[in-house]
Amino acid sequence: MSFTKINGKVVRVDLRQSGPVVARRGAMLFYTGNVRFSPHGVPGGVGGAPGLGGLAGMAGRMLQGEHEATMLAQGDGIVHYGFRGLETHIVDMSAGGELRAEASRLLAHTTGLQSTVVSVAAASGGGGGGGGLLGALRGAATGAMTGTGMFTTQLIGQGAAVLLAHGGVFELQVGGPTPVVVDPQAFVASYGPVRTELKSSMSWRNVGRTGGEAMQLECSGQGIVYVQASEEKL
Repeated sequence: MSFTKINGKVVRVDLRQSGPVVARRGAMLFYTGNVRFSPHGVPGGVGGAPGLGGLAGMAGRMLQGEHEATMLAQGDGIVHYGFRGLETHIVDMSAGGELRAEASRLLAHTTGLQSTVVSVAAASGGGGGGGGLLGALRGAATGAMTGTGMFTTQLIGQGAAVLLAHGGVFELQVGGPTPVVVDPQAFVASYGPVRTELKSSMSWRNVGRTGGEAMQLECSGQGIVYVQASEEKL
């Protein structure tokens, strides 16, 4: 695997073995050897083209907010990464596949993984919301209720990625006869063709009397869901 855990909060990567690595700006702790750092490209916006206003312009602005500034590290040295004392979790994607997570949840990844930004509605695979602006509105509603964004970052290809979380990460297998249901605030990422759908356990009869579990995220399909041991946002 490209990344190695030093402890729960720090990972290291040997660029001679992994090749170039992309990491969020400010995450590099120290390095040894000959390493060069340069700003990494910013993904293009959706609905951010000149002249687009209203909902399309809003979608573009929210998509740009999903992106975290990143740096490319390359050379023949060893780099150590960590960020704000948060727990790290390495996802091995050497077999290929796709990983979906908010940009704020990503510490670093190898350049063999292609990064794109997609709408929450498209990433969830949920029907009924439609694509385009209808899908964006559905994603916005989901984001408003769960505290997540309207867009999510998708990594596709072969390589490795490192997630950030509060209190450590649990890996939950998805694919049994019943879906896995998690607290939306504790949801970190999903790997593989996992479908997510926001569910409400609240009815008109118990409005104002429910606890903090009124909204739940139902995960189905095949893959892995990563859940942090906290409801705290990054």
